[in-house]
Amino acid sequence: MLSTHVSDLTVDELKALVRETIEQTLAEFLADPDKGLALRQGMKAALDRSVKAVREGGTLYSAEEVAKSLGLE
Repeated sequence: MLSTHVSDLTVDELKALVRETIEQTLAEFLADPDKGLALRQGMKAALDRSVKAVREGGTLYSAEEVAKSLGLE
């Protein structure tokens, strides 16, 4: 295996390496841990009711409003 040192990289190669590392890290950090899991029927029904209520003019709260009402910052 060929060993490369940072000092052997060009500026463009280093930028590409940093960009790739950041992209991989963000992809791992933002990945959906529930991807591929089935949604329980009760949760699906609750989500359907919530969406229907908002479509029919129900109140929609921002994340900030919900956090404030729960005493979170």
